[in-house]
Amino acid sequence: MTAMKRPLIAAFSVFTLSASLVACGGDSPGSSDSSTDARGPITVWYSNNPQEVTWGKRMVGAWNAANPDQKVTAQEIPAGKSSEEVIGAAIAAGNAPCLILNTAPVAIPQFQKQGGLIPLDDFPGGKEYVESRTGEKAAQYQSPDGKYYQMPWKSNPVMVFYNKEMFAKAGLDPENPKLSTYAEFLDTSRKLVKSGGAEAAIWPAPSSEFFQSWFDFYPLFAAQTGKQLVEDGKAQFASADGVKVGEFWKTLYGEGLSPNEMYNGDSFADGKAAMSIVGPWAISVYGEKIDWGVVPVPTAEDKPAEQVSTFSDEKSIGMYSSCKNRGTAWDVLKFATSKEEDGKLLHETGQMPMRADLPATYPDYFAANKEYTLFAEQADRTVEVPNVTGSVEIWQEFRDAYTKSVIFGKGGVDASFKDAAGAVDKLAGNR
Repeated sequence: MTAMKRPLIAAFSVFTLSASLVACGGDSPGSSDSSTDARGPITVWYSNNPQEVTWGKRMVGAWNAANPDQKVTAQEIPAGKSSEEVIGAAIAAGNAPCLILNTAPVAIPQFQKQGGLIPLDDFPGGKEYVESRTGEKAAQYQSPDGKYYQMPWKSNPVMVFYNKEMFAKAGLDPENPKLSTYAEFLDTSRKLVKSGGAEAAIWPAPSSEFFQSWFDFYPLFAAQTGKQLVEDGKAQFASADGVKVGEFWKTLYGEGLSPNEMYNGDSFADGKAAMSIVGPWAISVYGEKIDWGVVPVPTAEDKPAEQVSTFSDEKSIGMYSSCKNRGTAWDVLKFATSKEEDGKLLHETGQMPMRADLPATYPDYFAANKEYTLFAEQADRTVEVPNVTGSVEIWQEFRDAYTKSVIFGKGGVDASFKDAAGAVDKLAGNR
């Protein structure tokens, strides 16, 4: 991820934390057969993002004021190497909170394998609630057994931010940049760097952590194909379209338009790169510091914007099996994802609730905040990471092949992707 985004981990190993850390988890050690209608106090964890903390405190306060006999105690996810390792350790210790409002979809298979998650289908109308709120995208969040172990909550669909000032200095049209196709994007990138206005056209992290592909390869793969990295137990990235995406990025690196050295900072915010692939969270960060514009990620052939998909960068809400008062947890989950609370989340964080047709659902917000409208429209066209066992290993297998052949140009993209696809097929099929 970019330096401005909270890092994830390269593996979801479970480790023992100090008693003081794991003790801050659930309400009390609960059994896996706790009743779905049991009510009482619960504990909730949310992200340490300042805007989400503000939203979370207000949301919990509103719930507690209306439900004093079912008090919610909320806190930020405890510090650790990563949220995912902290959650994994809490599951192992039986002290996870009832709800975590920052559950990464890529971690769901591992948490499910640990027996740490409650299927929301267990609750009356649970499946219907997930699908009615999320719309057609809900299917991407089902586990292989057909159940929902996560509530799709909010997304940050990634698009291409560009620096209008740098484009103008390079003699490019800052209001109508030519970035729709790979050929246009490459031509524009060459002009940007040749003009001397930017050290790099675009500078994604060239490191080998599994998640880095979500912010270079995967958005373009989603746009080109509409597919997930793995579907029906088979790797999809070694297709002709997947190789086209890899060759596009290999050209950027090969011509020095994207450096293959790590930049310790935000290359776009620091004026080192003219473009960046990020989500709507960046609007409040870049603010008025940069005169920016935004367009969909490119495709091989020019596609209308309304047909271009991208990576969702979504976070879900998980309900954890140590939860005792599951009836309250379910009611709080529905309260937190109600139309009213989703609207407040949108206002307070600029992140997109996982609801179908956001512009029509919150017309007043988007009329007053037009810079978010493109992201709201894009939110209806997102592709999630595949929900498959061994997900992190699969992504790492792909990233290793990508790093070698695309970023550092060692070997052909086609052969490298095919070799990785063979390994991924085994991982996806034998676990």
